[in-house]
Amino acid sequence: MKVSAMLGGLLLSALSFAATAGVSFVEPKDGASVGQEVKVVMAVDGMTIKMAGDMTPGTGHHHLIINGGPVPKGQVIPADPQHLHFGKGQTETTLTLAPGRHLLTLQFADGEHKSYGPEWAQTITIEVK
Repeated sequence: MKVSAMLGGLLLSALSFAATAGVSFVEPKDGASVGQEVKVVMAVDGMTIKMAGDMTPGTGHHHLIINGGPVPKGQVIPADPQHLHFGKGQTETTLTLAPGRHLLTLQFADGEHKSYGPEWAQTITIEVK
């Protein structure tokens, strides 16, 4: 009986971890109306933030994709004006965006900028006034 209760507790812990592991926007929230200066605060659960170049398993850093979606697992995230890299381990930034509707995708990737895939991404829509 004690063994089955312990196994049940371990299963619940694993399921809880799986349900919360990933990246998220702390700010702004999906559907938010914002000014042209947009503060973005990023979070990750289930991995540790490390600087670009650090290839420790279970680590990586944020990438912010403007008006685009998640990057397939294992694909290197481009470095261009649409794909912003936070290789120093940053968790917040301020964007200047034109008025209108914008998609923001937060993508976590390893030290070589290889995407962890859609499972480690979140996309939101914001309206810039």
